[in-house]
Amino acid sequence: MLRGKQRSYLKSLAHSLEPVMQIGKNGITETVLKQIDDLLTARELIKINLLNNSMLDVKETANEIAEQLGAEYVQSIGNKIVLYRESKEKLIDLPK
Repeated sequence: MLRGKQRSYLKSLAHSLEPVMQIGKNGITETVLKQIDDLLTARELIKINLLNNSMLDVKETANEIAEQLGAEYVQSIGNKIVLYRESKEKLIDLPK
């Protein structure tokens, strides 16, 4: 569980990120989950874009992905979701 200071720090890092994944009309499939899992392992912090034709609720989708992959939901702005999951290499040093 992220603390407020940690969440704020991750939001500041995510601000400059470009979305690395898009979810379209097919929604959350096993392939999409596998790709997001691989991205979280490699980067720890990712931004995902939900396309308008997906008809998915942003927060529900973010929470579902986070729950299934053991990640943390950081924030959503518009159709963009930011997720974080610590990797073994610890690429991001979170504040205490």
